[in-house]
Amino acid sequence: MGLQILPLAITMLAGPQIMSAIVFVTTARPVRVSVAFVLGVLVATTFGVLVARGLAALLGGAIPVDGESHAAGALGEGIQIALMALLALAALRNYLRRRTAEPPKWLGTLLAAGPGTALKTGLLVVLAMPSDLVIMLTVGVNLQHHGAGLAGAIPFIAATALIAALPLLLYLLFHRRAVTAMPKLRDWMNTHSWLVNIIVCLFFIALIATGG
Repeated sequence: MGLQILPLAITMLAGPQIMSAIVFVTTARPVRVSVAFVLGVLVATTFGVLVARGLAALLGGAIPVDGESHAAGALGEGIQIALMALLALAALRNYLRRRTAEPPKWLGTLLAAGPGTALKTGLLVVLAMPSDLVIMLTVGVNLQHHGAGLAGAIPFIAATALIAALPLLLYLLFHRRAVTAMPKLRDWMNTHSWLVNIIVCLFFIALIATGG
C-alpha cells in the first residue's frame, strides 16, 4: 500500500474507540472482554476494507487517484480545507463547552460489559464511525488503484487491531501497575472528554495538512 499505514490506523482508533479499549481492561473480566473487543475491531476493519475495495472496483476509473485530474485535485484540496475548518470549529466548540461537558452516557454500559457487548462495541466503533468509513474507503481505493487484493491491506488491518489491543497488552505486561493506572486513566478520559475530543480534532487536522 502506498499509504502511511500507522497514521491511518491510529486515526481509526482515535476517540471513543481507544477509550472503549481502556474501559474494557477495567471491567470484572478484562481479558475476555478486551479480546472480544479487539476481535470485533478486526472483523469490522476487514469487512469494511473488503466492501470499500469492492466499491472501488465497481466505480473503477470514476475515482481519480494520485492527481489524475486537475479538477479533481482542486476539489480534493477544497474538501481538505473544509474538513480542517470543520475540525477546528469542533475543537473550539469543545473548548468553549468544557465546563458543562458531561461524561459519555455509553461509559456506564461499557463498565458492566461482557464479551458479547464488547464484541458488538468493537464492530460498531468501526462500522458506525463516519471517519473510519472514510479511511477504509481510502484504503479500498488505494488497493484498487494498485491492483492489490485484501492481502495488500493486511498491514493496515493488523496495525489497527494492534492499536485496539494496546490497553490489553499493557495490562498483561504490567499487570500490577496497570490495575492501578488503567482505572485512573479511564476516569481522567471520562472527566476530560472535551480535551480528548480536541486532541482528536487536532490530530485529524495535522494528518490532513501533511497529506497523511
